[in-house]
Amino acid sequence: MRNKFLIRAAALAAVFGLSATAVLADHAWATYHWARTSNPFTLKVGDNVSAAWDSYLDTTIADWTASSVVDLAEVPGSAGKNCKAKAGQVEVCASKYGRNGWLGIASVWAAGDHITQGTVKMNDTYYATAQYNTPAWRNLVMCQEVGHTLGLDHQDETFANANLGTCMDYTNSPESNQHPNAHDYEMLEAIYAHLDTTTTVAAAAASSPADVDEQDPSAWGREIRTSEDGRASLFERDFGNGRKLFTHVFWAEPRGQDKRQE
Repeated sequence: MRNKFLIRAAALAAVFGLSATAVLADHAWATYHWARTSNPFTLKVGDNVSAAWDSYLDTTIADWTASSVVDLAEVPGSAGKNCKAKAGQVEVCASKYGRNGWLGIASVWAAGDHITQGTVKMNDTYYATAQYNTPAWRNLVMCQEVGHTLGLDHQDETFANANLGTCMDYTNSPESNQHPNAHDYEMLEAIYAHLDTTTTVAAAAASSPADVDEQDPSAWGREIRTSEDGRASLFERDFGNGRKLFTHVFWAEPRGQDKRQE
């Protein structure tokens, strides 16, 4: 697994003119990014969440729009009850998906190195519990999953680490990790330093089947990376011809502990 990550890190270094050592210390998610012909680019975010989530989605959109390279524009959601992906934008949803183990997931479709569409899901089954029904947890997970759809990975994946002051920190203490930090913005500037000759933003064609049920773990493909404590995972499903679906999972509880649906 580490060898594969090193290869991708070296590729990222070649693209962005960075050293492989510097990339490994950073948190770009391999070389995946939205294709666009200018900066800053505007990326639509579909609002499919309830009133209980509106302020957190608004905060996340404002936080990432503070970057110098991307502006997130909130639009009415069109994902429906199954949170169906829409080409060229990100759809954000929240529902009671059941006690399936995950607190939030980000599903990202790619063609080659270009992100073409994404969905973010918040599992209200867990946010209805005392442990997770807090502003800090809602801000952290919403901010982090949307960050994944922009090409960012975690800055750290260890619960026991010192908090880094960013929502891209995998932490069990979310109070000081609710928003991006300066390093997140610097990483976005590196990811989007080069321009493309084409664009996948607001594109009409999807990169792969949009009717995949991303709520079903069997649809995620194979697990290609997991944190040392098993609470953060990345899955890959290969559709062929360079088209893939990646699923970033923020686990609410150890996998297999409770599979009951509510």
